[in-house]
Amino acid sequence: MAEDRPVRYQVEDDITWLVIDRPERRNAINRAVGAGLWDGFRRFDADPQARVLVLTGAGDRAFCAGADLEEMAALRTARPPADMVPQLGANLEIDKPVIAAVNGAAYAGGFLLAQMCDLCVAAEHATFAIAEARWGRGAPWAAPLPWLVPPRVAMELLLTGEPIGARRALKVGLVNAVVPTESLRDEAAALAATIAANAPLSVRAAKRMVYRSVGLGLREALQEGWRLFDPVYASEDAQEGPRAFVEKRRPVWKGR
Repeated sequence: MAEDRPVRYQVEDDITWLVIDRPERRNAINRAVGAGLWDGFRRFDADPQARVLVLTGAGDRAFCAGADLEEMAALRTARPPADMVPQLGANLEIDKPVIAAVNGAAYAGGFLLAQMCDLCVAAEHATFAIAEARWGRGAPWAAPLPWLVPPRVAMELLLTGEPIGARRALKVGLVNAVVPTESLRDEAAALAATIAANAPLSVRAAKRMVYRSVGLGLREALQEGWRLFDPVYASEDAQEGPRAFVEKRRPVWKGR
């Protein structure tokens, strides 16, 4: 792919694939990659037919090795701009599910991209690292990490800069599944298809509820859950689901 368009956007059925395509640079993030990710996520968000997005990298060496340090050095960039890449839940809100398919090293900014996704499937050779402390850089984007993994694991990742493998990432809850490298795309597609087959309003409300309940007490979290699901119960799809069950057929979701 042309160097000025290093992010591929592909749609297969209801699933969008967003692929960082700079394998010769370990899919590092430069300005063009950042722009491509912004365009891809916005396009996905605006497409009513797109149900789930899978984010991955080209090749099998790296999901994303982080920021392109050569470009940053050439531009004399001291502090990466907050909008260098879309950070779901921080500078971009997307209600539809996003899956990371980690096909190799997910370091620094690559860790950020995997961390921000709702679900994560990793190839068995994948590795994860927040290496900023080794190079005098910062990782403010890692503030949500203790919500995903135990605080002492978050401390270890941040303070040592050392990578962890896919199996340990699974054990500590950073990823949902570890699969053979050659099966990664198929496994991510199967997970995305399972989600895409479900009622879109129910899926979106469930995603909102998980994130919005963070930091709330039990009573407040339950109240927020009911508030988010009230429109789902009142939708046409809420009637279509039981009707399809009785008629022994697959539901036809309208998203309303």
